Parts: sequence; C-alpha cells; structure tokens
Amino acid sequence: MTATMPVLVPPRQSLVVVGNGMAGMRTVEELLKLAPALYDITVFGAEPHTNYNRILLSPVLAGEKAREDIVIHSRAWYLEQGITLYSGDPVVHIDRQRRLVRSKSGREVWYDRLLLATGSTPFILPVPGHLLPGVIGFRDLADVDTMLAASAHGGHAVVIGGGLLGLEAANGLHRRGMHVTVVHVSDTLMNQQLDKNAARLLQQALTLRGIEFRMQAQTTEIAGARRVRAVRFKDGTAIPADLVVMTAGVRPNIELARQAGLYCERAIVVDDTLQTYDPRIYAVGECVQHRSATFGLVAPLWEQAKVAGAHLARSGHRRYVQTSTPTRLKVTGIELYSVGDFSGTASSEDLVLRDPRRGIYKRLIVEGDVLTGAVLYGDVSDGPWYSELIRQRVNIAPIRQQLLFGEALCSRAA
Repeated sequence: MTATMPVLVPPRQSLVVVGNGMAGMRTVEELLKLAPALYDITVFGAEPHTNYNRILLSPVLAGEKAREDIVIHSRAWYLEQGITLYSGDPVVHIDRQRRLVRSKSGREVWYDRLLLATGSTPFILPVPGHLLPGVIGFRDLADVDTMLAASAHGGHAVVIGGGLLGLEAANGLHRRGMHVTVVHVSDTLMNQQLDKNAARLLQQALTLRGIEFRMQAQTTEIAGARRVRAVRFKDGTAIPADLVVMTAGVRPNIELARQAGLYCERAIVVDDTLQTYDPRIYAVGECVQHRSATFGLVAPLWEQAKVAGAHLARSGHRRYVQTSTPTRLKVTGIELYSVGDFSGTASSEDLVLRDPRRGIYKRLIVEGDVLTGAVLYGDVSDGPWYSELIRQRVNIAPIRQQLLFGEALCSRAA
C-alpha cells in the first residue's frame, strides 16, 4: 500500500485594517474577490457600529432613510467572511519594528500587511466657544443623533459652511423643524463646485424652502455659558443658535501614521499602488495623498480600493489614476451636477443655456475641441454623458452646435 503524503497548507498571513469605514472595507471586499484565503483579517473601528454608508447620513437626518437602510455590512457578514471585528476600539499605536498595532483597550495584533483607512475629521473653527456643548461636525451617526435630539426641541440651528455637506445638513435640520441659517465666508454657495449663476439659483431655491443665509460672513465667536446660545460675526452682528454644525472642511486623520514615522504631508503619502513609504503598509481613502491630491468624494475611494485590494491579493498590475469626479447634491427636489474644471482659462469658450421659466441652467466649458467642465442646474440628465466626454477627452467638434441640448440630439446629429 502506498502512503499518501499530507497536503501542506501554507499558513495564512495577517492583515490588519485600521478603520471600519467605506474605503477600508471596500478594499477588503476587493481583496476577498481575488484571494479569499490569503489572510486572517482583523478590523479595528473607532465607531461602535459595523460599516455603514456615510454618504447617506444626510437622508437619515432628513428622515428619508432609516439607520438600518445605510448599513453596508452586518455583523453576520464579518463572521461569514472570517473577519475579526473590534468596533469601538480604535488603534492608538503602530509598532513598525515589531509589526503590531495596539488598540485603545490594550489589544495587540501582529500584521504581515497593514491597511490604513483612518478617514478624516471635520475642521472645527478655532474661535472662542468652539468647545461648547451644542457645537458639532457632521461626520458620523453620533453627529446625526445629536442633531436629531436638538431638532426635537426646535429652536435655531446655524450651519457654518455653505458647501455640499453644509447644505445637506441645513436641509435636513430644516425638514426636522429647526430654524436654519447657513453661514458662508464666500459670496457663492458650493464655490468649489459651482459657478455664480448656478449657485444663485441654488440659493434662491433653498431660500424659498425657508433656509436663511449669511453670505461673506466671518464667524468670530460662539457665545454661551454652559452651551451654545449665539454666533457672532466680524461685523459685530449676532444670531441665536441652539445648535452649531461645522461643515467648513475636513482634515485627514494622519496622527497615527505620523507617530509611526510614515511619511506624511497634508495626508499619508502613497504611490500609484496605494503603498506608503513602508512596503508592508497601504493606505486608502480620505487619509491619503496621491500626487499632491487628497480625496473627499466616494468615486476615487472605490477606485483606490480596487487598486489596493489587487496589490494586497498579490495580483498587483493595477495603478491608481486620478480622474475628474462629478458632484451631486443630496437634497430632494433640487438637481445639480458639476464635473471637471468650471473656472475656464483665457482660451476656453463657454457654451451657456438659460431657461429661467423652467429653472434650468447649463454651462459647458470647451478648450479647443475638448469639453473640460460642465455645470448643470435643474436638468442634470446628461451629466454622466458630459462627464464621460471629459474623461475620454472626446473631440466634440462635430457636435459642438448641439452639445448643450444633450446626448440624444447629438446622437441624431452624428
């Protein structure tokens, strides 16, 4: 009888993921598609929840979705995938020499590969009173809970920052019954994504809903004794406030990486494979800096996850390439779409369509025979098509005359 030799199964390596958010867990999903048996995976999350869709916090605040609607992975999913999840226990130290992480509770886990997905935190204006109870950011479910509790008592909410997130917060709080004022340092709402004409239409629509605005206003103090009661401005005026929501930008969470000696500038610097200066450590999401850029929208995070997941799976042929990402506002009944460079240059041409009666505004920016930017308000149905023309640098010369009227007319003209 011939003895059969035992089959030797190589031991699994250890992958530790710091951050249980969208970018980190999307990377794990991509990895599991390619190499489901390569790693024992341990995930540390700062929040006490499983992974949820942070993009949908605004609809939860507005009452359009329930908390359970935005869960991406249940606890059962982690168990099914063999993933060890430590929620509510953030990593506080990385020992690169010993290749281990230590969590707030004192738990230590060794790694062969480490994935940093620590995200970002809201920028809180460092004015007097910014630490008062009732002053928050808009970043996670805990912030939504705070806003819902405040809105149950009515009163005045002040949202500092007239960008995408600030307007979504303002809309949600208004729908919950609060008197809302948006404070913005610029004269243009969403000035990073919209031109003045589209921003004016947006402000008019939100004003008709009952949201007030203080434009070109510089906050100098948040006043109150035991909690916030008012917001004061540089011109000496003030408005009442029972809640202040800071949405004036975010800052990448890089302190953990910096303390570990990883190279950081504004964020954790990565190469085209999403690898840091330590070849055992990768990073994805809002905590990374790639070719001088940082990221806040979901589309680039998904692409980063594909690239990092492939390299962690040892199927690394992908490279991360930055592309233009469109912006859309999640406010029911208001349609806007912005993509590419809407500022234009001395040699660019603007193609503009205005239909005030229907509340439609379209502006396309053309450089030579290439579409470089688009700002749409009221009718955004052709937004993805314009975005694709920009991404592929399509020669639009044959359809230039019909371009403003959308894909259907251009297809008939071609």
